[in-house]
Amino acid sequence: MYIRMFKLRLLNAIAPAYFFTATMVTFVLHFYFFIPAIFQAPGTRLNGATLVHSAVILYLMLNALGNYLMTIRDSAESANENVIPVCSPDCPDKVDAHYLLNGRHFCKLCKKVILKRDHHCFFTGNCIGNRNMRYFIMFCIYTSCTCLYSLVLGVAYLTVEYSISFENPLTFLTLLPLSTGYFFLGTIPGLQFFLVLMLYVWLGIGLTCAGFCLQQVLLVARGQTWCQLRRGQLVENQSSWRVNLSDVFGSRWVLGLFLPVQTVEAPLGGTTHKHD
Repeated sequence: MYIRMFKLRLLNAIAPAYFFTATMVTFVLHFYFFIPAIFQAPGTRLNGATLVHSAVILYLMLNALGNYLMTIRDSAESANENVIPVCSPDCPDKVDAHYLLNGRHFCKLCKKVILKRDHHCFFTGNCIGNRNMRYFIMFCIYTSCTCLYSLVLGVAYLTVEYSISFENPLTFLTLLPLSTGYFFLGTIPGLQFFLVLMLYVWLGIGLTCAGFCLQQVLLVARGQTWCQLRRGQLVENQSSWRVNLSDVFGSRWVLGLFLPVQTVEAPLGGTTHKHD
């Protein structure tokens, strides 16, 4: 039990550091390698294509980072909870939370009571519930778009700089093992091998975030959480899917699609949101 919790807490600390590191690496690759090599004409500093692609990647990355920070800032914990359950070492619960009444859950990692807890996100280091679900979904959308956009530009850069042809569909499948072998044989530079690794990192993160996004939108529309689904609990939600989505995305949901701003109503008068 103690070893498992230590591993989870270690992952809870490493995952956010990995996210920020991957974000910085992606930023550097775009502005110091991809965009200058692909879009800038020789002898010129800026042109239309350079400005457009610089604006696109900045917009995607800032939205991903902004929603990431909003997910952390707007915690899903209950502000009215006074009694915190104590988890004994021989707790039979095999997941990282106690399931309490009225949609409340005690997370052993956060050590907080969470309202309508969906899951614990290691990349943000906290729990995802109704209050920050909208920011988490938008974070997944923009992270997925950033990674897939980076994947396309990375492929273009390898084609331009290293004359790697991707016309054959099998090229991408064999690129990593071949590049690994060539790198250790000393026939390709380290930068090329690193870029190949990043292609697979972007592909993996992009597809994972896209899958998370689709899953969460479906669960929100059904008025269900991942915790309930994992435990096989059937939810008899009387609200329509429109009401369920509005409950999470807020009244200004259109604005929230394009900017990392608060769209869900804040608690009034020191009381918690209606989901309490």
